[in-house]
Amino acid sequence: MTSTSTGSERTLILVKPDGVRRALVGEIIARVEAKGYVISELKMMSADRSTLEAHYAEHKGKPFYEPLMEFMLSGPMVAMIAEGNRVIEGFRSLAGVTDPTLAAPGTIRGDLARDQGTKVVQNLVHGSDSVESAEREISIFFPKK
Repeated sequence: MTSTSTGSERTLILVKPDGVRRALVGEIIARVEAKGYVISELKMMSADRSTLEAHYAEHKGKPFYEPLMEFMLSGPMVAMIAEGNRVIEGFRSLAGVTDPTLAAPGTIRGDLARDQGTKVVQNLVHGSDSVESAEREISIFFPKK
């Protein structure tokens, strides 16, 4: 499903391995639902390298690519499809900026994440950044959905 005339759209949300390790999955889901979005698909998984290579293809060759892959392979994650009016923009606002030190209080990253001093930022969640990215990412984590 792409964006419709009513503005309803879908996005991929990942609770990264740090969020699962810290038992924040319920808190993150609660914030998504409290915002009024509907979670239409949800699964806990351990992604394999090929899945992550497809997801992070645009970062291949960048200095942070291998540390990012190592981090994302370090434990289980939760993948979900959330739906709602302007959900892509709304979840990215709810998540906060990528750097948890700079993320505003009230956001997922601002309230729950901090700089861990690791090779890559461990910032709890991923959210698609456009309708096109959402559809591509959903097809990686939820084939045929």
